[in-house]
Amino acid sequence: MKLLLIEDEPELQVSIRQYFEMESNVVEVADDFSSAEEKIALYDYDCILIDITLPRGSGLDLIKTIKIKKSKAGIIIISAKNSLDDKITGLDLGADDYLPKPFHLSELNSRIKALIRRKKFDGNLEIVINEIRISPVERSVYVHNNPVVLTSKEYDLLLYFITNKNRVVSKSALAEHLWGDNADQLDNFDFIYNHVKNLRKKLLEKKCEDYLQTIYGIGYNFKTKE
Repeated sequence: MKLLLIEDEPELQVSIRQYFEMESNVVEVADDFSSAEEKIALYDYDCILIDITLPRGSGLDLIKTIKIKKSKAGIIIISAKNSLDDKITGLDLGADDYLPKPFHLSELNSRIKALIRRKKFDGNLEIVINEIRISPVERSVYVHNNPVVLTSKEYDLLLYFITNKNRVVSKSALAEHLWGDNADQLDNFDFIYNHVKNLRKKLLEKKCEDYLQTIYGIGYNFKTKE
């Protein structure tokens, strides 16, 4: 899962980032309005966490920007401004949830996971694509009910493919999803090929249909009629 945290409190920023990176998520951070606006324009995210009060701007205006871009990212407002007007305004603009500060990181985690399930997997606790079954809560994968042992990146890669099934996904999009800002520093995408190769091998060893198609010079397509 790829998150954008828009928050200017250094201690909270660090604690949220560390918490979610420990769960193998990619977390990018923006600590003011302008840097947040730039990231929203350039990159795609699964979920965006937005503080309302930011240096040089309002988080409410960022929600408007996200909606103009027609981003599919989930939006959760995290703010110390706990007035009813702020909450109603944020939700009316298109935010999916509102969590007032202070909050427990475990609650934020649960809300993000629930939001992702609603937006991408129809609220289901498990994702089933023919013989493939995935439990996002446990980060486990099964083929024909047999467990498939994947690395963290391989799991994220499979989930991203399934989320974008029957669509061509570029290597640059894969790199950005798996490595975030660090993808810009990579010389080539050979590591993507290696991860895809290993993922395909592990799935085929469990007698899985070979859904992964290589679109030469562009990227990959997880092709399924499901």
